[in-house]
Amino acid sequence: MILEIAQIDVKPGMEADFEVGVTKAAPLFQRAKGCISMELQRSIEKPSRYRLFVQWETLENHTVDFRSSEDFQEWRRLVSHCFESAPEVEHTQQAVKGF
Repeated sequence: MILEIAQIDVKPGMEADFEVGVTKAAPLFQRAKGCISMELQRSIEKPSRYRLFVQWETLENHTVDFRSSEDFQEWRRLVSHCFESAPEVEHTQQAVKGF
């Protein structure tokens, strides 16, 4: 399993619009090939900063299948107008499970 972590800084004052857009986009992720789960977390210290966590079966499910889909274009249409800057995206694999 691959965990995509996207750090997204939103324009101040656009937080509610961004959260609405992510809520509307949830079905896009849910039907994406290899997508296991998606959740959005908001920073307490920096309330205009979010982290999107998406679990994928494979890296290619995100980087090839989803990113080349029309659903990805719709995702960007729903949320990109809220971006302060381009999201920082990285992919991780579990190294240690504590409990």
